[in-house]
This record gives sequence, structure tokens and C-alpha cells, in this order.
Amino acid sequence: MHFPVVATPGKKKASPLRPLRVAADRVVHIGTEPSRTVFLTRGLRALTRLAEALSPEALTDAAAAETDYAVLVSALEQPAALSELERHDLLAQTRLRGLEARQRLLDADGGPLSGEDAAKLLRVSRQAIDKRRRAGRLLGIRVGPHRYAYPSWQFVEEGILPGLEDVLHDLRHHDPWMQLAFFVNGNICLDGKVPLAELRRGHVAAVQRSARLYGEQGGV
Repeated sequence: MHFPVVATPGKKKASPLRPLRVAADRVVHIGTEPSRTVFLTRGLRALTRLAEALSPEALTDAAAAETDYAVLVSALEQPAALSELERHDLLAQTRLRGLEARQRLLDADGGPLSGEDAAKLLRVSRQAIDKRRRAGRLLGIRVGPHRYAYPSWQFVEEGILPGLEDVLHDLRHHDPWMQLAFFVNGNICLDGKVPLAELRRGHVAAVQRSARLYGEQGGV
């Protein structure tokens, strides 16, 4: 006698395509505004060509990056990606070097924190972090709509790195990327020393002087 096989009730296995469908649904949801429609359409076409050009191994390596933006940068660094880019954009390598330079700045000395993580470190609300950034008392780099990354070196056990707010005040006429570059690169006004390292040593006045000369008289 043969008995019919009865499927055992259980949790349905999630489709490996589900994250992709979720992402596609979000694209459709936010793509109703004309400017976003054009941007997303062109961006997705480029991304699709890139995914087709790269090998599975290269895609796996790129997908292992820590953030979504780093995934893109990692993919664009692949030789096959550069060849594909150069077919459509003669300035591709120059643009990519600019992206890589910015990523290095953001990753310097511990990398960035989200607004939520910064709020937890300072034991304040996310709104308080935003308020400090807008007031120029905290350095935040815009990485997306209403999203900012906060270099982790700004934070110490006691709260904010001593002297940071004073130096940020002296850098207030520069955009956040220029401010970030000031802190993590060597400065000739400090005999080639890195302002962040000097700030940690307590040399606030010297760092402030170099900040006031930043971008002037070879102060970078």
C-alpha cells in the first residue's frame, strides 16, 4: 500500500532574489519625481552594463565591501569596469580617482560613524547630532539624502576631541570635504605634521593657526 506524501508544514525558504526585488520596489517607489526618474534610469542602465562586464569573482569581491557606496567604488576599480567606463566616458579614470580620494579621506583614522552611532557615543539624540553639525560643532559628510557620515576620530571617551570645535570654527568657510582633508593630511604650516595628530597632542593653538591659513599662502 502506498500512502500519499504529505508536505510537512514549515517555514517557507526565502528566495535569494528577495533583496533584489525589495531594492527594485524602492527604486520604483521613489522614482516618480522627474529628476529621480532620469537619474535612476541612467544609473541603473550603467549599473546593469557594469554587472554584465564583471566576472562573478570580481562581483563577489566588490559585494564584500562594508558600505553600499564602497561596493560601487570597489566594482569601478576592476580592470574590466575601467575598460567599460572608458568606452563611454573618456574622463572615467579621473572621476574614479576623485571618488577613491574621497573614500580614503572618509576611511582615514577609524572610518566614519552613522548619525545614530554618533548619538549613542555622546548619549544624545540624533536630532542633537544634526544640530551640532549644522552649527559647525561637529564634522558631518553628506553621503546620501538626509544621511551624514561622522568621522570617528572626532569622538573620545570624554565626548568630543578637545579643540575640535575651535578648529572647525576657523574652517567654517570651507566645505565639509575640505575640512576633512585638512584634519587628516599633512600640513606645511605644521612642518608637514597631520593636524589631527597635533590636536590629539593638545597643540590646539598651532592647529588653529594652520586652519586659519588653510587654502591660503600654501597652507594646505
